[in-house]
Amino acid sequence: MATVAGVDSSTQSCKVVVCDADTGEVLARGHAPHPDGTEVAPEAWWTALRQAGEGLLDNVDAVSIAGQQHGLVALDSSHRPVRDALLWNDVRSAEAADDLVAELGGPQAWLDAVGSVPVAAFTVAKLRWMADHEPELADRVTRVMLPHDYLTWRLRGGGDAAPATDRSDASGTGYWSPVAGRYREDLLASAFRGRTPELPTVLEPFESAGRTASGAVIAAGAGDNAAAALGLGIGDGDVVISLGTSGTAFARTSRLNTDPFVNGFADATGQFLPLVCTLNAARVLEAMVTALGIRINELDALARQAPPGADGLVLLPYLSGERTPNLPHAAGSLHGLRSETMRPAHLARAAVEGMLCNMADALDRLRAAGATPRRVLLIGGASRSAFVAETAAQIFGAAVTVPEPEEYVALGAARQAAWALRGRAEPPQWTAAGTVEIAAPVDSALGTRIRHVYARARESLYGS
Repeated sequence: MATVAGVDSSTQSCKVVVCDADTGEVLARGHAPHPDGTEVAPEAWWTALRQAGEGLLDNVDAVSIAGQQHGLVALDSSHRPVRDALLWNDVRSAEAADDLVAELGGPQAWLDAVGSVPVAAFTVAKLRWMADHEPELADRVTRVMLPHDYLTWRLRGGGDAAPATDRSDASGTGYWSPVAGRYREDLLASAFRGRTPELPTVLEPFESAGRTASGAVIAAGAGDNAAAALGLGIGDGDVVISLGTSGTAFARTSRLNTDPFVNGFADATGQFLPLVCTLNAARVLEAMVTALGIRINELDALARQAPPGADGLVLLPYLSGERTPNLPHAAGSLHGLRSETMRPAHLARAAVEGMLCNMADALDRLRAAGATPRRVLLIGGASRSAFVAETAAQIFGAAVTVPEPEEYVALGAARQAAWALRGRAEPPQWTAAGTVEIAAPVDSALGTRIRHVYARARESLYGS
C-alpha cells in the first residue's frame, strides 16, 4: 500500500496526516505548536515539522506542504534568513500596500496585473516595508520565499536546491499573475526599490518539486485555503467559510476575479479561488472566553442564555485590525452597552454574532463578485461549536453544511501528494467526509435585523 503525507503549517501549529494514497483513509497523525506572534524565525517551522512528522515522514511515498499564505521569508547569499519571517497578520506594511496601489494607478491596475489588490498581508507590501524601513537587510536579500516554499526547500535539503512553489501560493504574493501564469518582476523590482531577488519556480498542481532524503516524492504544495478546498473536494456552487485564526470565504471557479474587494487567487487544481479574508475569526471567541473566565466548551451554553441579537449588544470584532474591510489599525469595540446587556451571556452571544456578521459581509463580497452558492460549507475550529453553526445559518440566511471535523488543509495536501505520486491527469477521488446539515432559517428576518444593527455600529465608527 502506497502512503502519502499532508502537512498543514499554519499560523498556530504544524499538523501532519498520513493517508492511504488510493482511498484517503487517515492512518496516522502528528502535531507540534508554532510560536505566537506576527513574525517568526523560519527555523521554528522546520523544527515543528520534524517534531510533528517524527516517525511518519520517513516512511511515506510522497509528501506535500500546505502553508499559511503571503508571509515573507528573505534569505541571504548563505541561504540564511536575514530576519524573522513577517507573517500575513503583521499589519505594519499597511501603509506600504496603500503606496503600492497608488503608484501603479489604483485598484483596477492591480486587478488587471495580478487579479488582486495588495493589502498589508501581501508579500509585495512586506517587501516594500523592508526596503523602506530595513534597507541594510534588504540589500542582503538574494532569495524570497513563502512559508510553504521554505519548508518544501528544506525537505529537499535546502542550500543550493532550487526553491519551488505552486500557483495558489504564488497568486497571493502580489507579483505573480494567475492569468498570464508568470511573475511580474517589474512589480517586484518596483516594490523592493530596484532589488530583484531569486524567486521560486512555479509548478503545476500535479508536478513534483523533487524528493526527500528518504526518496519520497515532494509535491508542489499549496496555500492553506487552496489545500482546504482540495481536501473538501469542493465543486461549482460550493462556498466555504473557514473559521480558523483568520476567517475566509472562498469558492472554486473557472473565471478570474474582477472585484477589488476579493482576492483573485489561483486554486490547487488549475482553476481559480476567489477569496475574501478577515483577520479575526476563532480568535474572537478565544479572547471572549479569556475575558469571561470560562472554558471554550462552556461558551455555547452561556451564549444560548441571551436572546438572538443580544438585546442590541454588538461586538465589532477587529481585535487585530482588519483586512476585509481594510482597517489594519482598527480595534475591537462594543456597542449597545446597557445594564441589561453588560452580562456574560450577552457578551458571549455578541462575540459569536460579531464574528459571523463579519463573515456574512465576506460572503456578500463573494456573491457580488459573481459567486452563486448552492451550499455553504462551514469548517475550521470554531465550526465545531453547534451554537456557532446554528447561528451561522441564521445570520447567513442560508442552509449550512458542516463536514465532520478533520484537518482539511493537511488532507488536501495529502491528496495533492497522491496526485503527484500517481501522475494522473486529475487528483485521486477520495471518499467524501460525513456532514451535518443545518437548514436555512424559516424566518430570515431575524438574521437580517442582527446584521442591520451590526452594520449600523460599523458605519458609526468607519463610515461604511
